[in-house]
Amino acid sequence: MLDAIPNNVNLDSDKRLQRALMQWQPDFLNWWREVGPEGFQQDRIYLRTAIGVGEGGWAHYDYVKMPDYRWGIFLGKPRKEEAIYFGDNIGGAFWDQVPGEFRKELRRLIVTQGDTEPASVEAQRLLGQSAPSLIDLRNLFQVNVEEARHLWAMVYLLHSYFGANGREEADEMLERRSGHPDRPRILQAFNKPIDDWLAFFCFTMFTDRDGKYQLASLAESSFDPLARTTSFMLQEEAFHLSVGERGVARTIRRTAQLMEQGTPPESVGAIPLPVIQKYINEWCSASYDLFGGEDSSNAANYFAAGLKGRFKESDGKLNPDHRALEGAYTAEVFEDGRWQTREIPLRRAMNACLLDAYVEDCNRGLNRWNGILDSHHLTERLSLPSTRFNRRVGIFADRPYDIAGNPMEPAELESKRAEWMPSQADYELVRASMVPVYEPGKMANWIAPPDKGVGGKPVDSEYVLFH
Repeated sequence: MLDAIPNNVNLDSDKRLQRALMQWQPDFLNWWREVGPEGFQQDRIYLRTAIGVGEGGWAHYDYVKMPDYRWGIFLGKPRKEEAIYFGDNIGGAFWDQVPGEFRKELRRLIVTQGDTEPASVEAQRLLGQSAPSLIDLRNLFQVNVEEARHLWAMVYLLHSYFGANGREEADEMLERRSGHPDRPRILQAFNKPIDDWLAFFCFTMFTDRDGKYQLASLAESSFDPLARTTSFMLQEEAFHLSVGERGVARTIRRTAQLMEQGTPPESVGAIPLPVIQKYINEWCSASYDLFGGEDSSNAANYFAAGLKGRFKESDGKLNPDHRALEGAYTAEVFEDGRWQTREIPLRRAMNACLLDAYVEDCNRGLNRWNGILDSHHLTERLSLPSTRFNRRVGIFADRPYDIAGNPMEPAELESKRAEWMPSQADYELVRASMVPVYEPGKMANWIAPPDKGVGGKPVDSEYVLFH
């Protein structure tokens, strides 16, 4: 079956790697059939398949059954840099093999990233049964198969460079399950259920956007196979982010249309703006935690070793000091009844720097959403929660901050929670709107149609051919 795996890693010439992947592949397919998209495995989906890294090679469209999708293994193009450009080893050659002193740390980074990929598929497995349109159904499945390809990408690294330990880690990624009480996924945000399409759009907008920044930081790695693997993954990740941002935008547009007409959205099966805001608060704040603690010795060690850089570390204008031995990151925390300034040495603050870049990116999307409200002559505006709100990780963890980041008494915060986070009634309202629509060109009443189709097809194309 390995001849069906498109790749640019000379898979045919590596017999040891072939044997390892041949042993892993059946378990992967069993995992896909068990917890992949439920109810659509025999349908033909108009999917984009990566068959190469060249121009157009990674965007080949055709109808395919998902179990027959050609999950490939690709390294991105060689970097323009010729040597290590950050941390303590500046000027040294990129690593083609794993340095023994960093073996444990690199494996941890790869496994943590790899574990998120199947988790997304598992959490989204039932969403096809409430898809608001055929084009959305197709987009869901595109995200799913690409998340599974990203799992292949990480498994390739584990099998190729980490021996028996890597093979064991690859097996374990097929054994854990999103939300399982005994075998959960590594990162908590990837154990959250995704029971409706607004949650899916917020997940791909906010949680997958964390993935973008984690992949971008790994794409700076001095371990060249990891850097080039993640740089190619970013090309596919961009589509996932667009699904999320545009999906929330279409939800907002439909709600705004109704509000402009004077029609309460919930009266016709659409989603009120305050509920959309609560979903933003929930998924955005959960995604903040994925960056890790603002003050982190692990982050400092990863940077010093050259394992993981900042966002666009190689950009000399954005990051002119690639050693980061001087300077500090300033954070304001409320402790002992007053605001206090905490100075974090820059290397220890790499997670905070990455989170800041993420928030700036999210705000660009938010501004576009608010532009939709403005275009419908509405004065309401959406906002991101403060990075202090609802945190479980880092210097703000488990402290009572309100949605704007102001300190509160714990009892007051709990009494206000229903104003900022979805209640059971909110979830039920959203799920009641999730009526499946499988007729080409038709949309559920809670979402506006997209501006254009996919892969050269118009919006009203038959993107899914049911068997």
